[in-house]
Amino acid sequence: MPTLALMLTLAGLAAVLVCRAADDASKTVATVDAGIGPCTADFTINDDSGKPVYNANIRVHISYGFGGFHKFDLQVGTNADGQARFIGLPEHPKQGLFFRATEGDRQGDAFDNPANTCKAQFTVVLRKK
Repeated sequence: MPTLALMLTLAGLAAVLVCRAADDASKTVATVDAGIGPCTADFTINDDSGKPVYNANIRVHISYGFGGFHKFDLQVGTNADGQARFIGLPEHPKQGLFFRATEGDRQGDAFDNPANTCKAQFTVVLRKK
């Protein structure tokens, strides 16, 4: 009988630890590194009522280098606080950076020219399309 009680106690502790680890993971700010420059873009994504939006996708298309011949797309999802971050963005992209955040049938946009604002911070409100 003592073995059963010990096993139940250990199972309960394991469940608590798993729940805490999941909660900590949902608070970690997701970061994507473009690896092509010193600039960053920090996002907070909210709904119409100002509440953070969990798991919103933020996408950006980057054209950089001579003639804008180098191109690629990046995407990051928000955490439970509606936050996400891009790092390593180019300082002189071809046409600035246009970010689009979406979640379900809602979307919001942001634009940055890293030549003017290398460490950008955005609060984007998602609205129905």
